[in-house]
Amino acid sequence: MKKFKTIISRSIATGLLIAFCTGNSFAEVKPASIFTDHMVLQQQTDVAIWGWAKKNSVVSLTASWDKKKYSIKADKTGRWKLKIATPKAGGPYEITISDGQAMTLKDILIGEVWFCGGQSNMEMPMKGFKSQPVMGSNEAILKSANSQIRLYTVPRSSITERQDNSKPSDWKVAGPEAVANFSATAYYFGKLLTEMLNVPVGLINDSYGGSNIEAWMSPELLKSFPEVKVPAKTDTIKELSRTPTTLYNGMLYPVMGYGIRGAIWYQGESNRNRPDRYEDLFPAMVKEWRSVWGIGNFPFYYAQIAPFIYVKPEDEATAGKSNSAYIRDAQRKSLAKIANSGMAVLMDIGESYNIHPSHKAEGGHRLAYLALGNTYGIKGFSFNSPDYLSMNLKDGVAEIRFNHVPNGLTSFGKPLTLFEVAGADKVFHPAKAVIKGSSITVSAEAVTTPVAVRYAFKDFVIGDLYSSEGLPVSSFRTDDW
Repeated sequence: MKKFKTIISRSIATGLLIAFCTGNSFAEVKPASIFTDHMVLQQQTDVAIWGWAKKNSVVSLTASWDKKKYSIKADKTGRWKLKIATPKAGGPYEITISDGQAMTLKDILIGEVWFCGGQSNMEMPMKGFKSQPVMGSNEAILKSANSQIRLYTVPRSSITERQDNSKPSDWKVAGPEAVANFSATAYYFGKLLTEMLNVPVGLINDSYGGSNIEAWMSPELLKSFPEVKVPAKTDTIKELSRTPTTLYNGMLYPVMGYGIRGAIWYQGESNRNRPDRYEDLFPAMVKEWRSVWGIGNFPFYYAQIAPFIYVKPEDEATAGKSNSAYIRDAQRKSLAKIANSGMAVLMDIGESYNIHPSHKAEGGHRLAYLALGNTYGIKGFSFNSPDYLSMNLKDGVAEIRFNHVPNGLTSFGKPLTLFEVAGADKVFHPAKAVIKGSSITVSAEAVTTPVAVRYAFKDFVIGDLYSSEGLPVSSFRTDDW
């Protein structure tokens, strides 16, 4: 009798579990996790909305801005996806979704949406990490209440199998509690956009501290990089943020397709030891994202990693390409490989013993400058850092020319101390550098016939060369040694 009761109890429990799972999956219409109250949808375009409902049911969607009804049939698993037309920026609005049983998403704004990805320097919240502050953030958090800024954080998820949905999360209206825990770089970026464009801005933070770029790429793409070991679905994940494709599976793929204007990216520290390969991986990742997203070559702006002491100064001479100047150079050269892109240079805000610079406003604002100038077409201000263009050699002097210097270069009255010159022997010597309007002349007594020039090409350094508008010049090299 006792055995019979046990069997009955297990049967009831199993039945309840099946009913619960079935009910959660199919009993009522359910949009994907990223579609919640308070969200922002990209203005004046066709945005995708998707989710699950009863299998083979007809799902209808009606938006309050135009009352137009959209319908689509869910597939045999209950999945559905449709696109709806959005108006000019405004709101708040509501969206009602029904498969016979209706649910309503409320307080929806229409505006500009940006995806914000990367590793810990993107993830770092406004309140800072423990004992690692964000400069000036306490007052910025206090004054952050703004119903026109909405924030969404994709929860961490590292998994070997591709997921259709991300873990649950909610869009939040900007205010002290929400902003304190949101990406500082992304918040400063979005806040400046809201001020200048006077429209609602939605920010999607999809980042994971310590992640390498391979974790954000699909298994299919990584086949092009045979040295990368893609885990099998049954493999144990030993490094949650650095196992190839696992963050793509759990955090990125589930939200790809959400209507965005563009993306910002802050990553590279975890790929520092493989700078040459990063030159191939990074453009390939961006190309894949744009393809999967299906909305064209959207703007992609990224922060160059800030200088930091990765290698002990006494070991730097023998560190080879572990010197982080090489990964910064790989990022700099990626500008020519990634269309519709821009790079925010952070040569002036690095901290020797803190890999997470406290001056997050500078990074966020410089990314916003790129968007405001390139994407939104605001004129009359400078948004690109000067970038190395060419070198001309004559009579023992190297003349270095740059892009993006309409008003010349400056060191703000300080001597330039970070240039080096090498001859055919590939030995670099400190050089004298003089600003000549929009170019620099570089020479060294020890090098009678210059062959190569480097600027700020050290693991940790504080840049001393800027545009007249105050945007720092990236470290660079004219050689490929």
